[in-house]
This record gives sequence, structure tokens and C-alpha cells, in this order.
Amino acid sequence: MRLHSYFRSSTSYRARIALNLKGLDYETVTHHLRKGEQRAADYLALNPQGLVPALEVDGMVIPQSLAIIDYLEERKPDPALLPADLPGRARVRGIAYALACDVHPLNNLRVLSYLADPLGHDQPTVATWFRHWCVVELNALETRLAREPETGSFCHGETPTLADVCLVPQIRNGQRFDVDMAPYPTLQRIYDRCMTFDAFVRAAPENQPDAE
Repeated sequence: MRLHSYFRSSTSYRARIALNLKGLDYETVTHHLRKGEQRAADYLALNPQGLVPALEVDGMVIPQSLAIIDYLEERKPDPALLPADLPGRARVRGIAYALACDVHPLNNLRVLSYLADPLGHDQPTVATWFRHWCVVELNALETRLAREPETGSFCHGETPTLADVCLVPQIRNGQRFDVDMAPYPTLQRIYDRCMTFDAFVRAAPENQPDAE
């Protein structure tokens, strides 16, 4: 397995966590997003979207972090990233998709870069944009996770799931943009629990070969 990645990419971060939780070995191929390396001809030939992550495996290329994680879940079901029961699976997916589909697309590098150039917004304004959309989703998730009995040491129960795989990178992004976590004690507690797991620690941006 070869994972095309960038150390600070939260979607790559998700894929790394999932690979680590599954105990799967992989080679990291780095692309410096701020230098535009993801738009190099050889990478576009592999992944026409020019995005990371992409996973080369079994003679194919899988783009998109959630598709990669789905593949890994089906390839190696144990340890499971989705609960066995149907309501639990729906709950975990709902939490994960809120992070992956509602907040991340508004916070990713392409959007933030476009706000700066060509739209001309300065860095404080871009940071305000980031914090606004991040806080909108964190508010909703904190309310939900704090009141629902299915929440345990992790987003769902007592083992990491897809929800935690998506939550941890979003919180790390928030830290970079000085999002105040004081209003989110449940989310902070779950993040802290996740970071006691080697799979999450090894996936962290600062522990990647291209970390700056």
C-alpha cells in the first residue's frame, strides 16, 4: 500500500489513523500542497483530482479519505471502525459525515487559499472564516455527544470508530487556528482519549516524514 499524503492534510490524517488502527503497513508518498506538488503531471495521471490522500493498492488508486476508509473496513473488518448494530452504524456515520462533509470542505487549503488569492482577504479574515465554520459544527457535535447515551470514552462507545477518525484531525486543525476548546469539554475529552492510542499518535502531523 502506498498512501499519497501531506502531513497537515486532515483528510490524509484520517487515512493514516485508519491504516494504523487496522494494523496495516503502508508507504507514505508526500506531496507538498502549498508548493503545488499535487498538481504535478505524474500525480495528476494517478489522481486527476490532484488531491490527497490517494491510496495505491491492489493495482488500483482509491482517492478520497472516506472511500479509502470504507475499503480498509471491508478489507480488514477487525478491528471494526463501525459498530455491529444498524443504529450504531448510522450514528457513527452521521457524526463522521458532519465533520467530513459539512465543516471540512469549508476549511480546507483550497478554500482558504482562494479566500486570500484571488479574493484578497488578509490572514486574520481567513482565520475568522475558518473559526466560524469550525465552531458551528463543534457546537452541534458537543451538544449531541454530551447528551446522547451512546457516547462513551469515544464518540460511540468504548472503542475508536470512524467518528473519532474524523474528529481528531478537525480538532487539530482548530488548534492551528486558535479555536477555543473550553466550550467543548466532551469533544476535548474524546480527543484526549484518542491521543492515548499509538495509532492516533503515529498519524499526527508532527510525526510524518514531511513534517515542517
